[in-house]
Amino acid sequence: MTENNDSGPQPQHPEHPTDHHVAGSRRVKRRLMLAVVGLYVLSLAAAAVVAVRAPLGKKGAKDGDDSVLGLTSKETVGWVSIHGAIYNDGPRTWDRGAYQWARRIRLMAETKGVKAIVLDINSPGGSVGAVQELYSQIKRVRKEFNIPVVALFGDIAASGGYYIAAACDRIVAHPGSLTGSIGVIFSVDNVEGLFSKIGYKSEPIKSGQHKDIGSWSRTMTKEEREILQSIIMDAYDQFLTAISTGRNMPMEKLRPLADGRIYTGNQALEAGLVDVIGDAEDAVELAAKLGHIVGKPKVKREPDTRQMFMDLFESRAGAGVKSPIEWLTGLGVRAGLEYRWTGGL
Repeated sequence: MTENNDSGPQPQHPEHPTDHHVAGSRRVKRRLMLAVVGLYVLSLAAAAVVAVRAPLGKKGAKDGDDSVLGLTSKETVGWVSIHGAIYNDGPRTWDRGAYQWARRIRLMAETKGVKAIVLDINSPGGSVGAVQELYSQIKRVRKEFNIPVVALFGDIAASGGYYIAAACDRIVAHPGSLTGSIGVIFSVDNVEGLFSKIGYKSEPIKSGQHKDIGSWSRTMTKEEREILQSIIMDAYDQFLTAISTGRNMPMEKLRPLADGRIYTGNQALEAGLVDVIGDAEDAVELAAKLGHIVGKPKVKREPDTRQMFMDLFESRAGAGVKSPIEWLTGLGVRAGLEYRWTGGL
């Protein structure tokens, strides 16, 4: 019997058309991913270059701006900006928070040649503790270094933004700056109706009757409202005391102004809440005068290039994205007492 051992080429099954399509799709996705990663790395590199080569100061109308580092002039006004909501942030070294701002104010006061400081405020306020931290630090720096501090209001310096300004020697505001909003707010969201519709129910196990006071999953009781109101009024009295002390304003004059309303710079001047209507140049000149600086002063602004870089990095990384439940319930808003103007939110 003869066995057929034909070792010639065996017939191959034809490739399915979709095989080429899948392989091609994978290659395209891989290339796109590499391109995205490459662009991301390039953007970070570009940000680093910008941060390193960024100007160390902002040129103003009468500024002789240089870096705080290497300061040699004896006739200098320091400039520190407080922009954004005021909270006690700080787990990251580049955070902007009350402790970081207080440190920057102190470092500016310690800088050789700085005889006065302009505090550039553009803030709706923030948490009670953070605002009070900045207020006390400003007063401490003024006393410890015998250095005048002038507050300059930007678009807004309301509630806690005004609170910290009251710790300064003088306040300069633009005619259209928004300020005031003297008061306290404790925001409590109630999504009980929403949860009942989706079948969600919260059953807290607590050590005391009021342990879950302010819960957003149920209606607040009358007693709880009274408790929170008493806390708010205590913090409100602290606010009034800080302004009365800092501005040397009698309580009987201050209380009618402190019902939570906002004022323009012009209205605030008329009410005695600010001292001068002017701009950055006026604030620098006033600070120079209080600091006994003769002639045209130089202005020294602390470079914040590290923050520029980290802001860009976080925007690329998608930091701070809220979950759907945070968008629905407002849980992204910080809990607690606030010296903050909510702007209708």
